Amino acid sequence: MPKEPLISIVDDDESIRAAVEGLMRSLGYAAKSFASAQDFMASRHLHRTACLIADVNMPGMTGPDLHRHLLASNIGIPTILITAYPDDGVRDRALRAGVICYLSKPFDEAALLGCVQSALRKSKPG
Repeated sequence: MPKEPLISIVDDDESIRAAVEGLMRSLGYAAKSFASAQDFMASRHLHRTACLIADVNMPGMTGPDLHRHLLASNIGIPTILITAYPDDGVRDRALRAGVICYLSKPFDEAALLGCVQSALRKSKPG
């Protein structure tokens, strides 16, 4: 049986990580959460991730920094950024850099699901 696509969640806020991971699992996706970008990059799940949901503002490496680092490393994981502090400049730069979606917390579950579906379509080869 082929492995289902993995949704990885990177957020320093434990309650957000748990809520998004639980939502993804309730929708039938495999999901794994990480407290930092460094934890995610060091994990065995990095290359299996089909969609990344990352917080914009995290200590150490931010969500946009993580996205840029992955691209520079030739790891093109479709990325969704989430933030409690929306900033038009950050959003515009992120979307120009290829981020799939930029959502403000609290976000609508349907909006997140639409972004995840778009990301998974983009992650499929071909």
